Amino acid sequence: MSYYLQAFPAMAHEWPRGGSTRFYDFKVQTLRVTKLCNTKEIVTINKMFPGPVVYAEEDDRIIVKVTNETPYNATIHWHGVRQKLSCWSDGPSYITQCPIQAGQTFTYEFTMVKQKGTFFWHAHVSWLRATVYGAIVVYPKAGVPYPFKHPYEEHIVILGEYWLKDVLQLEQQVLASGGAAPPADAFTINGHAGPNYNCSKNGVYKINVVPGKTYMLRLINAALNMENFFTIAYHKLTIVEADAEYTKSFTTDRVMLVPGQTMNVLVTADRPIGKYSMAMGPYMSAQNVSFQNISAIAYFEYEGASPNSLSLPANLPSFNDNLAVKTVMDGLRSLNPVNVPKEIDTCLFVTVGLNVNKCLSKTPQQNCQGTNTGTFAASMNNISFVKPTVSILETYYKKIDGHFTEDFPGAPLKFYDFVNGAPNNAPNDTQAINGTRTKVIEFGSRVQIIFQDTNTVTTENHPIHLHGYSFYVVGYGTGNFNPQTANFNLIDPPYMNTIGVPVGGWAVIRFVADNPGVWFMHCHLDIHQSWGLGAVLIVENGKGELETLPHPPADLPRC
Repeated sequence: MSYYLQAFPAMAHEWPRGGSTRFYDFKVQTLRVTKLCNTKEIVTINKMFPGPVVYAEEDDRIIVKVTNETPYNATIHWHGVRQKLSCWSDGPSYITQCPIQAGQTFTYEFTMVKQKGTFFWHAHVSWLRATVYGAIVVYPKAGVPYPFKHPYEEHIVILGEYWLKDVLQLEQQVLASGGAAPPADAFTINGHAGPNYNCSKNGVYKINVVPGKTYMLRLINAALNMENFFTIAYHKLTIVEADAEYTKSFTTDRVMLVPGQTMNVLVTADRPIGKYSMAMGPYMSAQNVSFQNISAIAYFEYEGASPNSLSLPANLPSFNDNLAVKTVMDGLRSLNPVNVPKEIDTCLFVTVGLNVNKCLSKTPQQNCQGTNTGTFAASMNNISFVKPTVSILETYYKKIDGHFTEDFPGAPLKFYDFVNGAPNNAPNDTQAINGTRTKVIEFGSRVQIIFQDTNTVTTENHPIHLHGYSFYVVGYGTGNFNPQTANFNLIDPPYMNTIGVPVGGWAVIRFVADNPGVWFMHCHLDIHQSWGLGAVLIVENGKGELETLPHPPADLPRC
């Protein structure tokens, strides 16, 4: 319990004070935890699970010294932070840096340039982020109010997944098997599974509320391989921010967050005094995939409720309720009209989906457990991304050849009916090409990317995250993208950093490439990322030092 108290101060609604540089000391350490009737060691920051909260104000500089006291490689990614001219501190392993090895230290430095809201940090090497994650809370500048009535209190609510197995070994076993990943052993809310799981009745996360008051919940989905619904029994959620950008107020019974998304919701304690369940459950849009179906529960408990009262159950959507997901997406709008690029200089059409590759193993029963004795893979434009053994940013900056190519295709090599007529005679028609391919984009380009889900193995909602940028989600829909019939919102689309590309559908994003560097664009389901669902965008330098990537820091880790 003490870790929970450290990680989530009771007075979380107090505004931080102080200067414009915030220093944090992160030690990567193992911690023995007992959950689900089982004790094991997990990797954490500062022996806290979830990890420490990073607090700042808009335009503050944040400096985090990370010391690795474990035998495992580590990096930290500051998810949603645009890393203006600080690509070296972005954190994805082998993309912008080599991992911080055992006993090494690396200091991340970046500025929250014109950014405020709820972000989070997580490990970005193998599946370490299953336990290595925490919130980043960036307040408006002193004296600048929220664009809604100030809540009575704020609380951080992090959705996660927990495995009894060692997650680093688990990733290796899954990749070696060629088959699917097993479901998590539990869902968690702020590290706690809740009363539906064995040995989890004690230490349930709880928010104590005063009748009549309004609370802001900073929701973060830090789950590894699962998209999740969240709801509070008999209470409405009013969304006021998504991915650290204000939205028009939108009230709903439940929200769905894909891994990598954050959302601020207002909840008013306007029900009869009692104890209400806050529930997290699965959204699984793929066919024939096993998943954890037991909800994690926390409590939204009114002052004056009798201590041993039963909690009122929450009503989660069914696991494949695509309409519930669409309803929330439809409701997301930027607070004010925004400046969306109308003319486009660079347009990419990117298919996202799964593959089955031919079995190359002499022991297919052990290593080829995918469909039709193949091995599962994932790809963008049918190219499975292979991480190099060095950092792409470093080799690009130092002009060292041979570690990546600049030929990621701007469109699929062949067009077909992606959703309904995908060739899925696995593994004959479903083979992906392997490569460490990048797409080079000129500084200042107005970029449009069309993401198209494919049905090669199964359609699925894919949470695509772009590092270094937020982007306007100008349109989305089901079926194959058709420029003649696609409806775009160019007035007040939401500004996000992670977009769930709809199951059997498409999404279109736009942004201006005004931040030089090497930026990972990938699926935030870690199993898909491990299978190769990613690509790298290289944004070239512009003119002058405000448009030029600075030198690498002296303590940048070596591979």
